[in-house]
Amino acid sequence: MAANTVLIVYAHQSAGSFNAAIKDVTAAALKEQGCSVLVSDLYGMKFKATATKEDITGSVKNPEHFCYGEETMLAWQEGRLASDIVEEHKKLKEADLIIFQFPMYWFSVPAIMKGWMDRVFTLGFAYTPEERYSQGIFRDKKAMLSFTTGSHESMFSPNGINGDMNVTLWPIQNGVLYYCGFQVLAPQIFWAPMHLSPEGRENLLESWRSRLQGLLSETPLAFLPAESFDEGKGFQLKPEVKEKQADSPFGLTVGHHLEKPLPPHNQMKAGV
Repeated sequence: MAANTVLIVYAHQSAGSFNAAIKDVTAAALKEQGCSVLVSDLYGMKFKATATKEDITGSVKNPEHFCYGEETMLAWQEGRLASDIVEEHKKLKEADLIIFQFPMYWFSVPAIMKGWMDRVFTLGFAYTPEERYSQGIFRDKKAMLSFTTGSHESMFSPNGINGDMNVTLWPIQNGVLYYCGFQVLAPQIFWAPMHLSPEGRENLLESWRSRLQGLLSETPLAFLPAESFDEGKGFQLKPEVKEKQADSPFGLTVGHHLEKPLPPHNQMKAGV
């Protein structure tokens, strides 16, 4: 792997946690390869999760009806964003890869990490209506999710009680990361480490160490490019795109399933 800058956005309350161990392994392995590693320890920073007027210094444009997206975009353009957002923007600009490290909470990221996304992926800085998905602002950067679960892998299967993990991941990987243009690498999932022995947890870390050796050269997950949709017709899939898929037993993606069975591993494995 060539020298790169990697930002780890980390959310766990305890330095003794398995998530902390994963974060430390990630940083060490990447530094050994010559990468520059930045870490945003959200709990350690006491990062503010709520998107409010306090994210702007000075007066707001429309105090009668505060619109967070528009107001923060204007504040970003004028250099009036809160200092903690500005610091995260600096890290994002430097980073070639962003790794989100967290324990899965309620089928999603912890509130403090969602707050980071809400506040740091500022309108104008991270996306615009014209610059999103494959045409997104961060299309030259990569991002991925690395997380632990409380449930066993079998429980997140198509036949499991929690349902298909591919469905669970779609809103975050497509609706946040790919929306901002990131090339999304396949997630690293540490299944139910609390139920494993110390040796079992070490095996999970060793598998992650191995993957880290070639992480930035991996093929990203497959998402539909923006040009597959007709802007003039409500951003619907173009007929020719649907026609190409007519004989396939599966839909195109988890979200664009065309009322067919979901494509297996669409949000879990590279290039699918």
